[in-house]
Amino acid sequence: MTAISHLLGKIHNTDCLEFMRQLPDKCVDLVLTDPPYGMNYQSNHYKNGNPFTPIIGDEKFPAHLIPEFKRISRKAVLSFCRWDNLYEVEKPKSFIVWAKNNWSAGDLYHEYGRMWEGCLFYPMEQHNFRTRQPDVMDFRRTAPTDMIHPTQKPVPLLEMLIDNNTGGGDIVFDPFMGSGTTAVACERLGRKWFGCELEPKYSEIANRRIEAERAQLKFAF
Repeated sequence: MTAISHLLGKIHNTDCLEFMRQLPDKCVDLVLTDPPYGMNYQSNHYKNGNPFTPIIGDEKFPAHLIPEFKRISRKAVLSFCRWDNLYEVEKPKSFIVWAKNNWSAGDLYHEYGRMWEGCLFYPMEQHNFRTRQPDVMDFRRTAPTDMIHPTQKPVPLLEMLIDNNTGGGDIVFDPFMGSGTTAVACERLGRKWFGCELEPKYSEIANRRIEAERAQLKFAF
């Protein structure tokens, strides 16, 4: 039994920084997360009004958490971000591009439509690729009609990142769990996981999604 075994397989409804401060050094294999980008994101592309409320903490990208991610990780840290968040963080070993095959609105008159999002990659002492991949990953974004979170990432993208950087039974931690996509990917790959989510509504959504995934996997066998 590990010192964190009682935390595994659960979404903890609490502030991730306070939670991580209670974790021992090098207690997880991978930190994989999609934190707020610091852009007060609120889409205007819904015909009948945006069904999502603003993201908590989206006033600023949480660059101050990167050292804490690295403290608790044995193998790697992967954190999604915007291109301009690079100015706020320690230089990553790689900057992965997720080509999502649709372009954002932004400034329609003075900015090119961006068809990608970035991901910071920090390998740690015990890191070793299972399969080395290029730094551009082409995965279609989650369809708006299927989204249950405003910045939801596609499961196959997270499966690729987890499978590249961990082995069977490794522990993955997501401090910004959102709708639970990281947990769903871990369930499919046979990885242990746990995470934090401050918004109770999304914790409930994520837990329902995870239970449905577990039931599906059990039925498949």
